[in-house]
Amino acid sequence: MKVKHFMTSDVQCCQENDSIQQAAQIMASEDCGSVPVCKDNKVVGMITDRDICLRAVAKGNLQATVKDCMSNQVITCTPDTDAHEAADIMAQHQIRRLPVVDAQGRICGICSIGDLATVDIHINEAGDALSKISECRTAAGVH
Repeated sequence: MKVKHFMTSDVQCCQENDSIQQAAQIMASEDCGSVPVCKDNKVVGMITDRDICLRAVAKGNLQATVKDCMSNQVITCTPDTDAHEAADIMAQHQIRRLPVVDAQGRICGICSIGDLATVDIHINEAGDALSKISECRTAAGVH
């Protein structure tokens, strides 16, 4: 099954110049821990609740912008990526949300580990991917 068949297509993004509060508000309204950062509908980064906490709040920089805290290196997939491959990408890169971009690099969806769990892929492949993500984070001292 292809990612386009189960991805979330109504994606909320933030901009580099948005405040970290605006990014956190998107996370709260979407009940998620990360948001794509877009410029002209193209993904230029990802920001997580952990990024905000460690790169701004812990340093007392409550005036930080998304650009100050986001990760610039974004792993993406296309709508035609196979569900198995998406699970492998998430496990390999230790991520729980994978932006989906079209041929021009514009965001058209997001695939989460939860989305994979709803798809009938190999015996608990999504669970295995999540376990690998959690194991790597725990081994690295990230909880």
